[in-house]
Amino acid sequence: MKPQRHKEKIWLALEIGNSRLHWALFLGETLYSAWDTDYLPESAIQQLAECQTLNDLLEKIFPQGESLTNTLPLCPLLVASVVLSQTAIWQIYPNTHVITLDQVPLKGVYPTLGIDRALALWGAGKTWGFPMLVIDAGTALTFTAADANECLVGGAILPGLGLQFATLGQQTGQLPFVEIRNFASLPPRFALNTTEAILSGVIYTLIAGIKDFIGAWWNLFPNGNIAIKGGDRTLLLNYLQALYPEITAGFIVEPNLIFWGMREMGNSNGD
Repeated sequence: MKPQRHKEKIWLALEIGNSRLHWALFLGETLYSAWDTDYLPESAIQQLAECQTLNDLLEKIFPQGESLTNTLPLCPLLVASVVLSQTAIWQIYPNTHVITLDQVPLKGVYPTLGIDRALALWGAGKTWGFPMLVIDAGTALTFTAADANECLVGGAILPGLGLQFATLGQQTGQLPFVEIRNFASLPPRFALNTTEAILSGVIYTLIAGIKDFIGAWWNLFPNGNIAIKGGDRTLLLNYLQALYPEITAGFIVEPNLIFWGMREMGNSNGD
């Protein structure tokens, strides 16, 4: 990367999710790189806060094998967090700006709407157009929608794939823990063993629910857009395409929707 060729401001974005940290490095409006890391202990964040240059910082958090070719000063860090305890810790880092719900220009939001849902919806709508429905296939599976006037229509929250399997494995005496990533294709609907019975029950009902929400969305907004993000997006898309290929044709698949929302926030603030 040759930052001296770019006049745009260099900045970092951090989404603090329920299970991981999601990072992005921007050159102005251009996303240079996005990556995930595990949560960091407070002592490690304190060490990051003591870094003197952006290079020093990125050496500790950047994906292995990536590097900067120039020595750069520390840049602003925009943070969006759904984990309050982590939010407080990350404010140790200098030049941190925590984005709060009241700063997102989305209209008609309710006070407890997650900042991750608001930013993803804002980023998707401003990039591809409203009306917009965002499906986030993460730890929780969420639906969040806004109309053509950039006003929140509403949404829904339910346990994601991994959480459903983990709950069955942990909260029952006889059922095994099922690792979903070992089953990329659809299981038999009527299973003849316990593992496949769990897969069938969770997957087919979840996909049917997603299909139902999509149908309800298109009843409200026949030309409404749909974007999907989250760690299980590829699995869910594979299942949807196998069962209902007609509804996935126009899907916008974009894992970085929250970062697009953060970028829009920077633009609106004149950064």
